[in-house]
Amino acid sequence: MDTTTALFYVFSAVLLLSAFRVITANSPVHSALFLVLSFFSASCIWMLLHAEFLAISLVLVYVGAVMVLFLFVVMMLDINIEVLKQGFWKHFPVAALVGVVIALEMAWVLQRGFNTSVVKPMEGPVGMPNTKLLGIELYTDYLYPLEIAAVLLLVAIISAIALTLRRRKDVRGQNPSEQVKAKKADRLRIVKMDAVREVASVPAAAPAADAAPKGKA
Repeated sequence: MDTTTALFYVFSAVLLLSAFRVITANSPVHSALFLVLSFFSASCIWMLLHAEFLAISLVLVYVGAVMVLFLFVVMMLDINIEVLKQGFWKHFPVAALVGVVIALEMAWVLQRGFNTSVVKPMEGPVGMPNTKLLGIELYTDYLYPLEIAAVLLLVAIISAIALTLRRRKDVRGQNPSEQVKAKKADRLRIVKMDAVREVASVPAAAPAADAAPKGKA
């Protein structure tokens, strides 16, 4: 067994263990941290497969952005994990069976990709980095699918914003079109006033009368 194979088994074991701990950890913060460990392990496996671009993208996009956002959201919401995990072990056998079926289906579909005699390697000059080869392949042979995927993602972003845009009566909002149409005369009015104004004199208060009458001698 060479070093690459040994590292592959080590990172794969860490990946499987951390993925299992994501769904079994008692704290949602610990689950998010185990998910970060899973992404790092998957990135190391991509590096062993000489896919440097995918490895660094996995670290930058998921670990550096998505998981940090998830971690902050989980810490701010203070989720009661005990309520969410009620009946977890009751349904765990069914979930494990579904997971095994999905893993077998993925293995059956992806096993063709591990056959080096079928996969056509990317052609390019000797010594050219893998990232540059991927960029050339992506923006030449797969340019139209890339543009279609970009348009679909843009439509999905606009749809998500439109679905979450709700008018609430208890929140004050701003109308940008009305703000642009505003003029100085509508917002500012100059009023001339005297610099000094006489203050009316206030009469002194009369002394209070005795509440109780004086007794006779």
